[in-house]
Amino acid sequence: VQLQASGGGLVQAGASLRLSCTASRRTFSNNAVAWFRQAPGKEREFVATVSWNGDTTVTADSVKGRFIISRDRAKYTVYLQMNSLKPEDAGIYYCAAAYKSYAGRQTADYAYWGQGTQVTVSS
Repeated sequence: VQLQASGGGLVQAGASLRLSCTASRRTFSNNAVAWFRQAPGKEREFVATVSWNGDTTVTADSVKGRFIISRDRAKYTVYLQMNSLKPEDAGIYYCAAAYKSYAGRQTADYAYWGQGTQVTVSS
């Protein structure tokens, strides 16, 4: 089972990026999916999660109002729209699929992980 994260890059503060996470149908169809991020020397932290059908989303306080998670079930893809990026948003962004249809903020809730995509924000 593989998840493929893409869309990262180098941007200036205030810019936007959209990350994508794609996977096989088996992985995505009935599972919640989340984005986590990890900056150098820091622990992996929760960013946002979306339920299997997209009806429920949870976003970390640190990105609320700037980041939006969504999913296109027909394309087996989950997106993370990141607006008004700040230098502290930089890191490797990982997508993960949960064991269940709804999941929370804990890494332990998620069974499958992608390889990550790098986001760099210059000030």
